[in-house]
Amino acid sequence: MADEDVWDSIDRLHAWLDANRAHAGQEGLLLRMLKLSEEVGEVAEAVIGAMGQNPRKGASHTWDDVRSELCDVMITAMVALRTLSPDAREVFATHLAGVQERSLGPGPTP
Repeated sequence: MADEDVWDSIDRLHAWLDANRAHAGQEGLLLRMLKLSEEVGEVAEAVIGAMGQNPRKGASHTWDDVRSELCDVMITAMVALRTLSPDAREVFATHLAGVQERSLGPGPTP
């Protein structure tokens, strides 16, 4: 799936969520942002389960479950960004370029 396809999917998910939300306005915005914390918690639960850390549950998850939950975090974050910025793909690309330059140095010049 190309990058454009990913953001097109995010736009469609955003529209679907907006059409089916129980809360609008500031409350809906806050709830959409809080959804990200819920998804991150599911990553933690899956890691604990994959490592068998909970004596009551044992090995309740796999590393495939962790990967799946990480994907949910990424999708949820992208939808949250789209909620705040109609131009989310550009906002993300600009931010990623800044992080890349800060971390890896300037890219090659043409």
